[in-house]
Amino acid sequence: MLKEQLAVAEVLKNLIRGNTKEFSRVTFTPQKPSFLLFEGPGEEGREALLPGEGKEQRLPRKTPESQGISSRHLAAFLSELAENQRTDLHHIVALRHGAVIAEASVAPYAAGIWHASYSMCKTITGMAIGMLVSEGKLSLDDKVFSLLDKKAILTGKKHLTVEHLLTMSSGVTFNETGMVSGDDWVSGYVQAGIKGTPGKQFEYNSMNTYILSAIVTKVTGETLMEYLRPRLWEPLGIKKVFWESCPKGINKGGWGLFINTEDAAKLGQLVLQKGNWQGRQLLPEKWLEEAAAKHMETPEYMGPYGYGYQVWLGGRAGSCTFNGMLGQNVAVYPDLDMVIATNAGSDELFQNCELLDVVRKYFEGDFCPQEFLPESPGDYRGLLELERRLAEGGGLWKNGNLGQKGRRGGRGRWGCRPIKRKGLQFIEEERMKCMLDGRIYRLDQRHVGLSPLIFQVFHNNYTDGVRTLAFYYERKHFYVAVEEGEILKRLEVGFGHAAVTEVAFHGEPYLLGVTGSFAKDEDGRLVLKLDLAFLEEAVRRRLKCCFLEKEGRIELHWDETPGGRLITEGLGALLHESLKNGFMDMIREKAGVDLPALLVDRTIHPIVTGTLCDS
Repeated sequence: MLKEQLAVAEVLKNLIRGNTKEFSRVTFTPQKPSFLLFEGPGEEGREALLPGEGKEQRLPRKTPESQGISSRHLAAFLSELAENQRTDLHHIVALRHGAVIAEASVAPYAAGIWHASYSMCKTITGMAIGMLVSEGKLSLDDKVFSLLDKKAILTGKKHLTVEHLLTMSSGVTFNETGMVSGDDWVSGYVQAGIKGTPGKQFEYNSMNTYILSAIVTKVTGETLMEYLRPRLWEPLGIKKVFWESCPKGINKGGWGLFINTEDAAKLGQLVLQKGNWQGRQLLPEKWLEEAAAKHMETPEYMGPYGYGYQVWLGGRAGSCTFNGMLGQNVAVYPDLDMVIATNAGSDELFQNCELLDVVRKYFEGDFCPQEFLPESPGDYRGLLELERRLAEGGGLWKNGNLGQKGRRGGRGRWGCRPIKRKGLQFIEEERMKCMLDGRIYRLDQRHVGLSPLIFQVFHNNYTDGVRTLAFYYERKHFYVAVEEGEILKRLEVGFGHAAVTEVAFHGEPYLLGVTGSFAKDEDGRLVLKLDLAFLEEAVRRRLKCCFLEKEGRIELHWDETPGGRLITEGLGALLHESLKNGFMDMIREKAGVDLPALLVDRTIHPIVTGTLCDS
């Protein structure tokens, strides 16, 4: 345990000092493909990207009333979610009886794009274990270290079983901090200490799920993705999916999966259908019953209903939730025959969160839908109009829409028309763009990156630091050029809408939706505000550029979401007591500095200055 805690301390120290170069102890290799590859011309070309049989399947669409739920109820639900600033809703899909009855993507996030799932994918890893059990290749009583061909160093770990991993009750102290400690996470887990007796106490630990993925690979000789392809992805028609691997090539299991919201909802529907999909039994019904039974009590702040096999239990009888931090959820309600799938960018870690509180408000308690209701064209039009307005907050691609128009009368899968600005506002914007054209600023501090801190840590993709910032106005398009390390990233900025650019971070491409607006500060100085949404992620960067014209200087105020609150709470949750009570307290006492607060100031919302270059 000491090794990974020291590694965490080293990472924190380097982040605070602004050392952005080569401080990671984990080997980084680009893995993630461009999502745009899946949107190439021609159906045959897209299907060839994920080898295997079967076509991409879309779920049927039906009116809410035909499935027994009023459009007005769903419109109120979507409105409350979208208006809640804390949830930062990106995508939502609601199913009843296997049909989509409501769906929305809030601009600049557009329907169909895959999204980081974080811990939501733990439930899928649990499904793979259920498949191995049904195939007779694995037992819940199997000893973990025997399966891995490793010797348990501590007596307590000799009794560690697959079931203890499934129920988050291993007691092993090698936790999420291990992702920054080195390349060999299995060895780190094997060599770590243990608290108490396995099976006695719930302690959430993503490395338990990673070890489940390692077991799948050890037992089958395939990665988790390879194992699931013919057993889950292909039967459900899920073609646009990607799972990150650790440096040893093992799929991360507990995080790292990219999947779109509708495909995630299919997995919830599979649970509703007791493991059967189009006449094929993909998962044993008995396994799903056992997985959704309460095996462990959980802390109230995480979720009040208990934990099953890699799944959180819900507030209605038999319900459960695949839950990932920052708002990635699949809520399954068997008694309602409903699934609610969400993607968001909130600042909350567990199932006990505001987003799911809104879901519970509308679909738990005394909510009791009918089998069908009389059609209500007016209410249904209102629901469609709401969905359209949520999408039309922005999201227009530079060269128009990609993909086909959806059935709900929107402007296409990739977003909608820009918001029209009034004449004087538009003229003033054009003047300011022309004024900034060709300006290049060399930055004085180079420890800040374009990508948010959570993005860097979870993908082990650390910034080389922004060196210069430049502005260009060409052919009625406005651009910000960011020199990060030795790479120039050229981002188009939309005004009244998000302009989307694919940007590579050390060889891994991500879609960014960039929105800009001009303002004046209290001293009358020009300010350019930029919102950079990572469209495949739960994170955003915000940048306020203050132009000090007389001095020929620029002042950059960086921010990101989720931000300071998550860092403060999450850091304490992940660190071992020895580090929290030793390293952090030592810094606080000797330097008079609160470590989480300092980390927030240095990485979440630092202020960086720069000088205008002559040419």
